[in-house]
Amino acid sequence: MFIRQKKNKSGVISVQVIDKSSGSYRVHKTIGSSSSKSEVDVLMIQAREYVRCYGGQSVLDFNVGTDEHFFKAVYDNIEQLQLLGPELILGKLFDEIGFNRVKGELFRHLVISRLVYPVSKLKTIDYLQKYKGISLHVNEVYRFMDKLHSQDIEQIKAISFHHTVNILGKKLGVVFYDVTTLYFEAADEDDLRKAGFSKDGKHSNPQIVLGLLVAEQGYPLDYEIFEGNKFEGHTMLPVIEAFKNKYNAQQFIVVADAGLMSNKNITTLQAADYNFIIGARIKNESEAIKQKIFTSGLSDKQYVEIVRQDGLRIIVQYSTARAANDAKNRSKGLERLKKQLNTGKLTKKHINNKGYNKYLRLEGDIKITIDEQKFKDDSKWDGLKGYITNTRLEAQTVMDYYRQLWQVERTFRITKTDLRIRPIYHYKKRRIEAHICIAFAACKLYKELERKLKDKEASISAEKAIDIMKTIFGLTLNMPQSQETKLMLLDKTQEQKNLIQLFQEDWVSQ
Repeated sequence: MFIRQKKNKSGVISVQVIDKSSGSYRVHKTIGSSSSKSEVDVLMIQAREYVRCYGGQSVLDFNVGTDEHFFKAVYDNIEQLQLLGPELILGKLFDEIGFNRVKGELFRHLVISRLVYPVSKLKTIDYLQKYKGISLHVNEVYRFMDKLHSQDIEQIKAISFHHTVNILGKKLGVVFYDVTTLYFEAADEDDLRKAGFSKDGKHSNPQIVLGLLVAEQGYPLDYEIFEGNKFEGHTMLPVIEAFKNKYNAQQFIVVADAGLMSNKNITTLQAADYNFIIGARIKNESEAIKQKIFTSGLSDKQYVEIVRQDGLRIIVQYSTARAANDAKNRSKGLERLKKQLNTGKLTKKHINNKGYNKYLRLEGDIKITIDEQKFKDDSKWDGLKGYITNTRLEAQTVMDYYRQLWQVERTFRITKTDLRIRPIYHYKKRRIEAHICIAFAACKLYKELERKLKDKEASISAEKAIDIMKTIFGLTLNMPQSQETKLMLLDKTQEQKNLIQLFQEDWVSQ
């Protein structure tokens, strides 16, 4: 077997493995095709790995005498050193998801770079130059982002959606919704970037609100961006309606946190014939329902079902572990209040129902004290968690679905920590939206890497795998005798070899 690069009329180069064992030349396998030199180089590596699995390892021979001559021969013939690990593995997953259907190689580079080196666009340009040999001007990136915004965002969302549905291998039965906020370093506000309640604690910074829909196991489905001062409870219905209409989605169950719900939202969901599971504010329920909860005598993991007057079911479960955690948090909150009280920083304006401030009370006209009895009375709620649903699902299934909401929270953590989506340095709306889209695609790629590692029963996390990829380089050499150029994969450590071996099986089987 040998490897051939075949240039097509369109200018695209196909990398093929040719077999001549039967006496005639035939294409044994097409590894892939691209018009990008760097991607062709990676395809050549994959082709050599494929051939090696069938026909052994090839050896470079510089045909020199002394060690000094050998060293000089190698050094003098080095053409380029580039980082290949991310493209070798993440690039393949990028193609498997279908993101390679988006026109423009820059999308590929920006998405993979967001996973490997999540920095500003200017620093990304430096990274691509130093480690990939790709020279770009910042205006090229901005022009591409403008094109991405005007032409490709919906296609990228659709690719992610269809891939998620395919890997789940079943009808989309449940979707999970949550919101987060993303802040900007710039102080100026506009129609999109506005100051509001910040989940990052950046209340003085302008921000946007990001609503995210994910499927089971945390696979991203769709997202929408809202003004920074938008109340999060008003974001869910527009996102769900747009998602349903866009993909002609059939009946599915919406799962959301209590913070996103209001009586108006619940009424609207019911009127639109949506099935839902939401967190219940059991302290706000009627006295009759609260009495049923307290008299049910729940032990650890037991639950009670109650039908409300509006026909909705409320399910309340007791957990011993949750009770201990609730009691611990209440005690911490009380201690913080006492410390603040001793400093004299608490005033009348702090007496409200926000958090643990509800334990404050005013004695006379000037003295603020702790209402210890109210603190003790609150202990009856320790360990209780409520869920409201209009579905006919078993109570345990309802609770199991709701507990998967942590997947959305984890996806937000990935975008904020691993992908460093915030702070955002762009100020034009179209580029902000393009930036969010690139991060969304990178998040999808991260989740696919995570899924692949889990399927392969690998003992490393996606984060660790990316760290290893960042150590895998390729060396381009000019061969002194044949004058050919060869690309050598520098995978010398055992963890590098193990990671490549994991995904090499996919290259061979495809």
